[in-house]
Amino acid sequence: MKEYKLPALCRMTVTQLSAMLEAKEITSVEIVAACLQAIELRNDEIHAFLEVFAEDALASAAASDERRKEGKPLSSLDGVPIAIKDNIVIRGKICSCASKMLESFTSPYDATVITKIKAAGMPILGRVNMDEFAMGSTTERSAFGATKNPWNTAHVPGGSSGGSAAAVAAGMTPAALGTDTGGSIRQPASFCGVVGVKPAYGAVSRYGAVAFASSLDQIGPIAKTVEDSALIMQIIAGHDIHDATSDQALAQDYTANIDQGSMKGITIGMPKECFGEGLSPEVDAAIKAAANHMQTMGAVIKEVSIPDFPYALSAYYVISSAEASSNLARFDGIRYGYRAQAYEDLDELYRKSRQEAFGMEVKRRILLGTFALSSGYQDQFYLKAQQVRELLRYEIGEVLEECDFILTPVTPTTAYKLGEKSSDPMEMYLGDIYSVPANIAGLPAISMPCGMSADGLPIGMSLMGAKDALPRMLAIGAAYERAQNVNENLHPYDSVEGSDAK
Repeated sequence: MKEYKLPALCRMTVTQLSAMLEAKEITSVEIVAACLQAIELRNDEIHAFLEVFAEDALASAAASDERRKEGKPLSSLDGVPIAIKDNIVIRGKICSCASKMLESFTSPYDATVITKIKAAGMPILGRVNMDEFAMGSTTERSAFGATKNPWNTAHVPGGSSGGSAAAVAAGMTPAALGTDTGGSIRQPASFCGVVGVKPAYGAVSRYGAVAFASSLDQIGPIAKTVEDSALIMQIIAGHDIHDATSDQALAQDYTANIDQGSMKGITIGMPKECFGEGLSPEVDAAIKAAANHMQTMGAVIKEVSIPDFPYALSAYYVISSAEASSNLARFDGIRYGYRAQAYEDLDELYRKSRQEAFGMEVKRRILLGTFALSSGYQDQFYLKAQQVRELLRYEIGEVLEECDFILTPVTPTTAYKLGEKSSDPMEMYLGDIYSVPANIAGLPAISMPCGMSADGLPIGMSLMGAKDALPRMLAIGAAYERAQNVNENLHPYDSVEGSDAK
């Protein structure tokens, strides 16, 4: 790892920066300038940002400072910067989904979450890297180069929101938005030692998020602490008429009790299906140690069973690939995006445009999804996967009748080495075994740090709850953070001596 010195402001959390702005101890321009300096120092090595909006971010920060001077901030986070995953559209900016197919596509509109971010006065630092069309678990499957883990650049940051997690962990941004279809927020958060939140399906509008699997996709925050994530959720969540799946019943207050959470009287279930073969001993030990800590804080820990938990992975890859096959049909070389230069007829234009512009993993999932939906196989594969989905929803619901939350690992291991899983897709898919059930069931789940491996890589744990349980889950997660000081030493840049002043 190269030696570098980060500006002191880059070590601050969203919560701290918000308080300092409110107290007029710093300005938004100073925060954004510090983030831009960190990006300049680190991005060549980490490759988290695909594009930096330096001029726009500084202008937005200056406008925020003027509002603060007048005593008219737009929100508590007015002036706190954020980074955006490259599959969430921003008006007038490229949204490539890390694919050659969309490398020159400029969005004519803002996603709903971007509208909310701008309305809150948060400067947008830029767009960050991802696995192409959010299909992958390592952020190596980007058409524009792999992102690396800030803790050890010989390892992956996870995916598909690897750019978001790496940027936060490396101090380039205090927070970022990602998307989660089968663990794509929580897994990179775990690998990078930060907090990732996958809201309940319908809690955050998907309008303006380029679709991978429409019944599974969800936008959520990645930040340094649970409290930071709650503050971001307060900004981006809410009902949206532009999204037919937006759920008015999930209009909640995510910050009201964030500093008052208590483990006393909380029952946490640990599915026995999640603690066995395939789980790294270090991850197993870290999760169980976290459970013991929760017990000392007053929680009741009990073993539970979700018999079909292991089958969620197979159902997920059938359903998500089928939906991807349908969603990605729009990228045909005709209306927008990449178009092949040499072709004989319309059929060849379709074929060559998709062949030349889509990466191997995207092609693999399109083929898998098309096969699962094809005549003679739809009932055998797609219908069966939907039946497993309903069964899993029922089984998880039964457990949540007797438990407040479900505690599991986020991933079976710590971050893989670069290239370790590239040649074996099945091995890579198995890394999602603990994360996909929350998407299958449409439930909220969070990933938060709970330890470190012997070789210095972060380990994360996952909490999952009922559809309306995220505010309470965040409060409990924040209480655990405070009690265990789990974030005190989780900074991959602290091994470097000294830091610049703000």
